[in-house]
Amino acid sequence: MKTGNILRRAAILACCLLPLASAPAWAERIKDLASVQGVRNNQLIGYGLVVGLDGSGDQTTQTPFTTQSIINMLSQLGVTLPPGQSLQLKNVAAVMVTASLPPFARSGQQIDVTVSSMGNAKSLRGGTLLMTPLKGADGQIYAIAQGNILVGGAGASAGGSKVTVNHLSAGRIAGGATVEREVPTALGQGAFIHYELANADFGTVNRIVEAINREMGGNVAQAVDGRQIRVQAPEDANSRVAFLGRLENLEVRPVQGVAKVIVNPRTGSVVMNQSVTIDACAVAHGNLSVVVSNDQQVSQPNPLAGGQTTVTNNADIQLTQGGGALMHVKPGVNLADVVKALNALGANPQDLLAILQAMKAAGALRAELEII
Repeated sequence: MKTGNILRRAAILACCLLPLASAPAWAERIKDLASVQGVRNNQLIGYGLVVGLDGSGDQTTQTPFTTQSIINMLSQLGVTLPPGQSLQLKNVAAVMVTASLPPFARSGQQIDVTVSSMGNAKSLRGGTLLMTPLKGADGQIYAIAQGNILVGGAGASAGGSKVTVNHLSAGRIAGGATVEREVPTALGQGAFIHYELANADFGTVNRIVEAINREMGGNVAQAVDGRQIRVQAPEDANSRVAFLGRLENLEVRPVQGVAKVIVNPRTGSVVMNQSVTIDACAVAHGNLSVVVSNDQQVSQPNPLAGGQTTVTNNADIQLTQGGGALMHVKPGVNLADVVKALNALGANPQDLLAILQAMKAAGALRAELEII
């Protein structure tokens, strides 16, 4: 009897753990890995004027295009200025307006715009963007922007002192542009649609194809190359949308990516993915610092000597060499071991850049080293 109860409990436990065992670990949706070919954003750009600034606009003597734009705008509004009159306006700034037109955008839809100063305006805070047409790459107008600018910063200056928080030369208008022209977006070609991966990977493409065919049945998905997948979809618009909505939520476990270390020497940033490994190696790295100081001394002759007062410079140069003991770096097979081994060197981020380059040259760093 006891044996039967044990077997029964083991069977119940196995049934409970079966869904967890079959669920893919670190799975991602297809919509996070790939996008439908042709469904993309379109960039828009325009030139406009911002008014209502509190004396922080362009200096018109140094930005003649701002004055020319104001004269052209006033002439279109029926205001004619006397010839030869120079404008000295401090509350106007010339700006570039950019926006991203999303796919399937319709006329009358509101989109966000970014406003950036292109002259020498000190701040766009409190300004209002005048009606600005936004054009696409083909030169056609697709949206009209206008509204009050929101600048995420603050600044003040007085008596030669200046304080600035964040960036004041650029701002954003939420829903500041109205779509006037639609961009036709083809949802597939005939009976097929194509998915394109964000990063080319043959293994991930194969897993996506298997997941789609397993869910939909048959051989509806086929791999074209390491980035593109061709899927047979219903030709009816309503059925195709439902079909895509079902596909994009399928979960797929992507293949582990290429080991890569990203280095930014300007900021000293080092970022690596989980595929990075290192082999056993020995590293010796010593800091070299040079300090140059200059001490000025004044030589003052006696009043009756007839000499001149002279200034002499006494330079002091000090050279300091940091300790460069040879340290053994243990091999790391996962990201935690790699981080622990690199931290054991005690190097700052700037020194770590040189160490990683040397480890890559020596063949101890099993990863691509990319400098941005």
